[in-house]
Formats: sequence, C-alpha cells, structure tokens
Amino acid sequence: MATLTVKGRAPKTGYSREQFGQAWFDSDRNGCDTRNDLLRRDLKKRSMKNSCKVLAGTLTSDPYTAKQVRFVYGGPSEVDIDHVIALSDAWQKGAAKWAPAKRVQFANDPLNLLAVSAGANRSKGDGDTATWLPLNKSFRCAYVARQVAVKARYGVWVTAAERDAMVRVLSVCPTQKLPTSKAIPLGGGTIVATPSTPTPTAPASTKPSARLDPDFGTCREAIDAGYGPYYEGKDPEYDWYRDADSDGIVCEP
Repeated sequence: MATLTVKGRAPKTGYSREQFGQAWFDSDRNGCDTRNDLLRRDLKKRSMKNSCKVLAGTLTSDPYTAKQVRFVYGGPSEVDIDHVIALSDAWQKGAAKWAPAKRVQFANDPLNLLAVSAGANRSKGDGDTATWLPLNKSFRCAYVARQVAVKARYGVWVTAAERDAMVRVLSVCPTQKLPTSKAIPLGGGTIVATPSTPTPTAPASTKPSARLDPDFGTCREAIDAGYGPYYEGKDPEYDWYRDADSDGIVCEP
C-alpha cells in the first residue's frame, strides 16, 4: 500500500462507460465474455448451456453481505459483476490519460472483478475505501487488499482520505496477502440439454411425381395401356380420374 501514489481526485469530465471499451470484452481470448468467466469462477452449483455460458448458479456467500444469492439467466437481476475499483473512480485517478487498450484491460481484469449481490453493488456506486466498505466486515481486509493490488498493478492513485481508510482496515490484518490474478478455465458445472426445434417437414406435393404412372385422362385409357387399377386412399393416380357415370367406381376393377 505504501507504494501507491497519494494525490487529489481529478475531475470526472469526459468519463463514460464507453471509454473502457465494449462491456465484458473477451480480453483473454478464450472465446467467452468476461461476465460469464466471472460467473463460472464465483458461482457454485452451476447449470451451463455450454462450456462458457452460465444459465444458473449460486453465490453461496456474497462477499459484500455474506448472504446466499441465486443467479438465473434471464431472471431478476440478483447478481452483478462489480468492478472493485469502479471505472469512474479509476478515471479520476489516472485512467483518463491511459491508452484505450489499457482501459479495456483494466475493465476486464479478473483481479478487479467480483460476482456480488446486485443490491450491494448498486449501493456502492463508484465509492472508494473512504466512502464505502462492505457490510460483511469479515471480508473488508480481503476487499481492501484487492483494491491495493489493482491500483498497484495499473498505477491508479489514491486520495489522502482513501489511503487513511485503507490503513484503518488493514491495520487489523497485517498478514493479509494481496490477491493474484489467475486464468479462469472454461467448463465446469452441469451442461443442461436444451430441446431442439424440430425441423418442419415439407407438405406432400400434390403434383404427380416422375415415378407415378402416366396420366391418360381417363381410367379406361390407363387400363387399356396396361396401368391400374387404382384404389381410393392408396394410389395417388386415383385422384386424376372421375366417376363419369356416378356409380361410385372410378378406376377400380
């Protein structure tokens, strides 16, 4: 922590989420977006669509509240992926002058990301250590240590008030180690088979097939040529002829 630069907060002028690139960019090129990477890393009892996409899972102990939180894709927003160092906070403490590629990397670095309860994340907003800490006191040392690790890696500075708040938290856990960033493997969880959509079958053609008998115009001509007889409901050629004398027999023997 002592290596971090202490400096005043710069203006927020010019900040937008877009300054940090496409949301949940696949920065590690593993074929899966960052959000699903983090859901796979942090959720337990996962149901998966494939080796990348998480359909459901459980945050068994939310780092910020210590509560169990259920995630279901497409359901109510119960789980967020939080930037431990908020993007707008980083913008005001050095990121405004970074190259775009560095900002994209920062926004998608697993070291700076945690799956947490949506409510706690939104109460945090873009607060730093001086203005917001998790309700879960047992996680505060690990939380601040992660902030220190991220700020040290990217050269994000701290304000004097933020440094003092970090000192207060970490003074009770002097053996706390900095977290490290690890690659997040694909897979894990249970692949859920999704029902396939049946391929529609084309309606039977009402046109004579090349493999049918020739159409002679009248049943008699067909019989004389050596074709037939034809039976209703069995031979498609039956429909080509008519019951001219209305005796109920079209082209039967």
